[in-house]
Amino acid sequence: MTPASSTVHRDLRTGRPLWLDRRRPPLVIRRLPPKLECDVAIIGAGISGALIAETLSEAGLDIVILDRRGPAAGSTAASTAMLQYELDMPLSLMAERIGQDRAERIWRRSYLAVEALRARTERLGLDVDAATRGSIYLDGNVLDRAGLEREAEARRRAGFEVELIGPAELRRRTGIARRHALLGFGNYTADPRRMAAAYLGIAARRGAKIYAPADAGEIDPSNSGVTVRTTTGCEIQAAHVVFATGYEMPKGVPAKGNSIMSTWSIATRPQPRNIWPGAALIWEASDPYLYIRTTPDGVVICGGEDEDYADTATRDAQIGTKCATLSRKLGALLPHIDPTPAYAWAGSFGNSPLGTPTIGRIPGMKNCYSAMGYGGNGITFSMMAAQILRGLILGTGDPDADLFSFHRRF
Repeated sequence: MTPASSTVHRDLRTGRPLWLDRRRPPLVIRRLPPKLECDVAIIGAGISGALIAETLSEAGLDIVILDRRGPAAGSTAASTAMLQYELDMPLSLMAERIGQDRAERIWRRSYLAVEALRARTERLGLDVDAATRGSIYLDGNVLDRAGLEREAEARRRAGFEVELIGPAELRRRTGIARRHALLGFGNYTADPRRMAAAYLGIAARRGAKIYAPADAGEIDPSNSGVTVRTTTGCEIQAAHVVFATGYEMPKGVPAKGNSIMSTWSIATRPQPRNIWPGAALIWEASDPYLYIRTTPDGVVICGGEDEDYADTATRDAQIGTKCATLSRKLGALLPHIDPTPAYAWAGSFGNSPLGTPTIGRIPGMKNCYSAMGYGGNGITFSMMAAQILRGLILGTGDPDADLFSFHRRF
């Protein structure tokens, strides 16, 4: 009798994201043999699995990557890839919830993760359509003008560079009318599908092996390692197992307050002459919020209208309505942009009480680790997971592992 899948299966996206029409680096995908041995088995070949595999392969470990679909074929392809260090929960509000010290540590680690991803991508010479961008954080129903001022002071105290501007200056710079804004600096954008494939390619050149379709079934952890049996009967003996399954929760792993939500996105035709100076990322201090980025060739990507449910049939039935709303809001906010969608898609993503991920050892499962990038900064958290898990698996540790572990106290 073959084992059932170790993760909850979801229909992660519907529609056609623009990334599917852009070429990604080719990868060697293997068929599963009856038996395998490795140092680390990574379950999931999306952006999280790719960054973790590349980081661990650099450390000299023998890596096996399993994915039931194929590389970057799940949530990664639906990401808008706004790679921000600025978290969904403002620093000032997070400090009220968990204390100033912990909140500042979380924000600083998020900043370091973006910096590390940018530096690593450049050092490895990867062509992933990347760009460094500032951010424009608009006032809204979460932070009004006074709230933005408090947020600016909280960020300055933590060491971040910010600038507050009023409606007249914001309109002069961007065309956005009647809003106050807090400007941030040093964020990042990329093609998420191309980035995942590029990092998997580096890991593969170091000896990592990618198997797909390969659905992990029974997981049998012990003091000496972990046995993974796939749903087709392959047996994998690994010293360690990492779940990098995105928003398909591993069965038996504590949810730690994480939940699944639905989101919608559109992308326009290329319109480089219409892009605002600096092409900064735009998002709102609102719930739900609108978020906007550009690609280097002038496509405008807009997402939001999030809903707190995981039902895919309901999510998909609203693609037309939600994407029309996004187009209308985009056009109203930036009148010089043609908001007509050339692409429209829906996706499921993870949320958490603080908008932070769960990364670390899984309680009750020896030698098993989680990279659950729940929260609005998915790819930033993927890089953070790669760094933290490297330290845990190699035994060198990580100074911020306590902030994201299953045992954190908030």
